[in-house]
Amino acid sequence: MTPMASSRLDLAVVALLWTSCALLFADASVHDYSGEWFVGSGNAFVLHGGSEGVYASAKAGAFIRFEKVAFRRTPESAAAAEEDGNRTATVTAVIFEAGRRDAIGSTDVVSVERALCCTPEMAKLGACTEGAVIHRAWRNDTGWPKVLSASFLPGTLEAAFPDETITISRTGMYTLLFAHCDASLAGGEVAGTGKTIWKNSHGYLPGRMAPLVTFYGAMSLAFAALAAYWFTQCARFWREVVPIQSCATVVIALGMVEAATWYLDLAEFNESGVRPRGATFWAATAGALRGAAARVLVLAVAMGHGVVRPALAGLKSARVVGLGAAFFVAAEALEVTENVGTVSDHSPSPAKRLFLVLPVAVLNTVFVYWIFSSLSKTLNKLKARRMTEKLEMYRRLTNALLITVAMSLGWITFEIHFKSTDEYNERWRAAWVIPAVWQLISFSLLCAICLIWAPSQTSTRYAYSEEEEGEDVDRDLEDTRPLIRPGPLSYVDTWAISVSQDATKIILRTDSGVYAKAAGDGGKRV
Repeated sequence: MTPMASSRLDLAVVALLWTSCALLFADASVHDYSGEWFVGSGNAFVLHGGSEGVYASAKAGAFIRFEKVAFRRTPESAAAAEEDGNRTATVTAVIFEAGRRDAIGSTDVVSVERALCCTPEMAKLGACTEGAVIHRAWRNDTGWPKVLSASFLPGTLEAAFPDETITISRTGMYTLLFAHCDASLAGGEVAGTGKTIWKNSHGYLPGRMAPLVTFYGAMSLAFAALAAYWFTQCARFWREVVPIQSCATVVIALGMVEAATWYLDLAEFNESGVRPRGATFWAATAGALRGAAARVLVLAVAMGHGVVRPALAGLKSARVVGLGAAFFVAAEALEVTENVGTVSDHSPSPAKRLFLVLPVAVLNTVFVYWIFSSLSKTLNKLKARRMTEKLEMYRRLTNALLITVAMSLGWITFEIHFKSTDEYNERWRAAWVIPAVWQLISFSLLCAICLIWAPSQTSTRYAYSEEEEGEDVDRDLEDTRPLIRPGPLSYVDTWAISVSQDATKIILRTDSGVYAKAAGDGGKRV
């Protein structure tokens, strides 16, 4: 096979693995096919039935169970088939592991393209049966891939699969494809019904999501510890709490809600097999709201509002709030689309995800630029006013933000590399680390801000006050006073100095009179 043919083959397999009409939004780790349609892929028509990482265990069985899975065709399609000779049309379900995807489909000897359906040329070579979905047994494992069939008999409108349970004994990323090779059943001619239930050895969670239950449980405890410290400080020094610290309290509360709701969502999904859409929606909303509030808070602090100038107000307030609202809308759209109702371990199409990720990335860039440019101006103002305590506080904040940005850029680079080199999701067991590290970076920055701005006996020193502003003005005036000569200045008199011939007198002549000073004597008007 030529390199070009091999490349095309790989691309075709990728398409077969991840093709679907849209992202499946089922109610559980149950993939529901009600209203789903076949779409064209190569020389076949394919319906993506699901992709999940499955942990197999000898103690607890993992399986994929078919429950009343069937496909219905239209009466017009059935009539067309009868006119065509009452041919029997077959829908094939194929379950295979991503690491052994080469067992599905083959290369057309004429077009040198990857084909899922057997072509007449392939049939002449005896490689397959014309019009059938191509599949071969795995080496050293004749039981895989698993293949089930359902047929449209002459005069019938439905092809039903038997209710069967497929036991999974090998840990891996498994994909279910429904496919047929009959052009009379193209497009919207066939609609699916029924569902398949996927179960890991640990529960109903897809394998890539499973470690996130433990992670969000730990994050809930971490947020609880941070909240306990923060609220204790607020209670001890409640008279010293300033508005910025109240805003930080809101961000901490939203973080607690987000982590706890994600944990409850995933734990319920894993236990019952039904993913609670409400909990997922509120977790996604709390996360988007926390992200927007945290960015607005950091921007307001960087601009010096409530510290070196009065509270945020006016046109600048509208711009900051507007940017925060735009970020919330973009982040909410991304989080809801990627999580609410999602039960499959495969990602949305790259184009669809890019459409959602791009606005969030652009708004993040705007926030970072505005924050650091504002920090620079505020630091210069603090230096000019010689506010050493506030200057030190802002320097610590700047260092924390620089570390956070550096970590974020590094992790973005790793995420791009990870996803671009894992086309078939074969590293699914490590994929949970990607969202987990983003949560840790955000939490670490929040902890740093809480340590810098923790309520204390001296909290009010960091707050803006009109008296302090007045003192700064007076100090500036005092610094200029040594440059001013005391006493009145005359801009009218003209004067001249001369020395007597015997050097015993210094004579000063002005418009108001003549003065003479002898050695060892005071000045005397002449």
